[in-house]
Amino acid sequence: IEFAETIHAAGNDLLALINDILDLSKVEAGKMDLNLGQVPITDLCEDVERAFRPVAEQNGLGFTIDQDEALPAAFVTDEQRLQQILRNLLSNAFKFTHDGSVTLRIASAQGDLPVHGETLRMADGVIALSVTDTGVGIPDDKLSLIFEAFQQADGTTSRKYGGTGLGLSISREIARLLGGEIHATSAPGVGSTFTLYLPLAARTADAPGEASEALVALPAGGNGDGGAGGQETSFLPFDSVHDDREAIAAGDRILLLIAHDAERAAAALAAAREAGFRALVARRTPIGLALARDFRPDAILIFAGDGRGDILLGQLKQHPDTRHRPVYVVGPAGGRLAALRAGAAGYFEEPSGAEAVRRAMEDLERRSATKVRRLALVEDGFQLDPATLTLLGAGDDVDVVNIARDQAAKLLHAAPPDCAVMPLGHDSAWLFALLEEIGGDDGLRELPLIVYTAEPMDREARRRLEALAAGLNLKTVSSPERLVDETALFLHRMEAKLPAPTRKLLGQLRTADSVFHGKRILVVDDDIRNVFALASALEVRGMKVQFAENGREGIERLKENPDIDLVLLDVMMPEMDGYETARAIRNMPRFEQLPIISLTAKAMKGDRDKSIRAGASDYITKPVDMDRLLSLMRVWLHG
Repeated sequence: IEFAETIHAAGNDLLALINDILDLSKVEAGKMDLNLGQVPITDLCEDVERAFRPVAEQNGLGFTIDQDEALPAAFVTDEQRLQQILRNLLSNAFKFTHDGSVTLRIASAQGDLPVHGETLRMADGVIALSVTDTGVGIPDDKLSLIFEAFQQADGTTSRKYGGTGLGLSISREIARLLGGEIHATSAPGVGSTFTLYLPLAARTADAPGEASEALVALPAGGNGDGGAGGQETSFLPFDSVHDDREAIAAGDRILLLIAHDAERAAAALAAAREAGFRALVARRTPIGLALARDFRPDAILIFAGDGRGDILLGQLKQHPDTRHRPVYVVGPAGGRLAALRAGAAGYFEEPSGAEAVRRAMEDLERRSATKVRRLALVEDGFQLDPATLTLLGAGDDVDVVNIARDQAAKLLHAAPPDCAVMPLGHDSAWLFALLEEIGGDDGLRELPLIVYTAEPMDREARRRLEALAAGLNLKTVSSPERLVDETALFLHRMEAKLPAPTRKLLGQLRTADSVFHGKRILVVDDDIRNVFALASALEVRGMKVQFAENGREGIERLKENPDIDLVLLDVMMPEMDGYETARAIRNMPRFEQLPIISLTAKAMKGDRDKSIRAGASDYITKPVDMDRLLSLMRVWLHG
């Protein structure tokens, strides 16, 4: 029952959001239809009373509906759209009011009205529907902002109140279509009044020559056909890109192309065929992931222009069947290092589809010609135990080269390996000096580097390492198992061909649930549905879950339960967001090494790096892929 209620509530919230976005889109496109008719004011008041009296009683607030006796019994407007505006205004009033009351006053607007539109100025009569609350209020400089799409008076990640910021924007646009306007007055700590002005006798579009200009106006530059200035937008339908999935035979070389843009995909497809490859084309991330697992392509080329490339790259590198596949990413200059750190074989800065294929093919040929990968161990891996050294070099596809630290930069530059491992011991000065030298060498900046920290780092060393890592293709690991796993990723080693002991170790690292039994997990998230879903999945695997609804409460939970093994930390929370919370946790010495995995629904560019800089150990996007989350948790709990 709990699961069903959670799913039902989440579905209703999603449906409401979709409806809001569709309404806003229809208004902006000039496509929203209005059904004008007589609206009895008494019926309107009764509907509002039924809808919001329970809300007022639940919140302990007064709720009054004040109707002007001088008003006519009914007026002409679109009843459904009017109710939509009133629901938005009243919902906001109750949401932002903790003490006091909410009042709806419906009256005839008299005198010199503060309106701007000709429809209201020329109207024979105007009705004013005012929603007044005694809530938190809004500063003067935010009053105009809140009517913009996706905006709120407090637009930070630490905002106290939820919502999408669409309600007032939609209400304003619908009011304009009805020939009216919405005005707001407010004072912080005192309350707010939102007033909807509407003409008492709106002219219906059915009356000849009587259509209101406000009801038929198109957006500026619109021509009624969805194009601007009469120009038509042409595009290549994606269905016209036919790939080779039906023609693939044993022995064919396969290139998987993942591109949102159909024309770019078509050009890349032609170039791949010309190079002798069979090509698969996917428009969306989930389809690309499925094709990668089903067809096991020789290489994958992701055009990341739609902003989803980093997510797909992470998913490909998490799955054992696709982890070793060379993945090439096409994207803007700013995403280069992040893609390489995630395991990309190459990164191309926005070439054409055909040019991207050519560069990927050249790199793939170079890799194919090199059967043995070179792994450099700086300082002979003195921090590594013999068993780990054996696992790193096991197999005939890796050549382990030992490099002395005083000549490391020179030797790495002269013959760059495929990956370099650097142990961080008590004497860390040499390593930081080496990383600075590598950062200043254009030929080494993108060399895959792994810093192995067998012992916990102090705060100053960690901050310095993070600062140096920002400009390098560098990862930090703290366990032998993760070291073997990350070197396999950077060397693009096929897991199925690794020696049995290495396969066994990696298999245990990713799939064994025994690491979860008895572990104490703290979930910090302000959405109780997320907490419920995560707790259900984690408790099934033997974990003990505690939760907190915001960052401050999460820190208190940690202080009360210092034996917590891992924190799942939402980024978007009221009062104290995930970034502030992570920084506060890291400032407490006993929690410096506590694994923290950030969760965010925004998935904006740079979010991962921002989370890591704030103190998170790792990062995952919402909606949470449980397999991927469990994989990350295994790594950090095992370490």
